[in-house]
Amino acid sequence: MAYTQKQIEKFNRQKYITELEKISKNIFRMLRNTHVTSKDFVLKFEQLKKKFDERAEVQLDAEYHQQLKRYILRLYKDTCENEMFSDKTLDDIRDAEMSNLNRLQKLKNGTSYKKDKHKSKRQHEDWG
Repeated sequence: MAYTQKQIEKFNRQKYITELEKISKNIFRMLRNTHVTSKDFVLKFEQLKKKFDERAEVQLDAEYHQQLKRYILRLYKDTCENEMFSDKTLDDIRDAEMSNLNRLQKLKNGTSYKKDKHKSKRQHEDWG
């Protein structure tokens, strides 16, 4: 059975998005672990980025996915492509980057609770 072009595009899109999320989860795990050195971080990040680059690029519609991709590219440039990146630099950026990842996760989860029937209840909660 042959797959339609639409099915193939959907499959590639899902794989692309899964790869983005895999990178972000690994980055968070590495930042959270204080025993990870800058060399370990760069090695793992380059490995993940290489695998991501092998995927065909797809159009990302969701704001979360667009910002996640921008974040990963910026962090890669700031860490792996920076020759001055060291253990001290990693320690300095650790908390800030974990906060950025947390913000992205909140953006992703923000669309989960948008039912109209719940919005009206939240608007008038403080009225007593």
